[in-house]
Amino acid sequence: MGIVNIDDELHDQLRRASGVSLRSINAQASFWIKIGRLCETNPTLSFNDIMKLEMCSAGVSSEPR
Repeated sequence: MGIVNIDDELHDQLRRASGVSLRSINAQASFWIKIGRLCETNPTLSFNDIMKLEMCSAGVSSEPR
């Protein structure tokens, strides 16, 4: 694990988003990094498409019962 330097404004946004999503600041940053990487490597997919694929790969059904 390493240290990533980010500006104060981005850190503030991470802190706020982590409170809303009930994640730690580090978990929120990891989530944003992972989703950003997936978006960059799959530019034709929407955020919702990417989330659906990630949920499916984790064994979580996205279909209502």
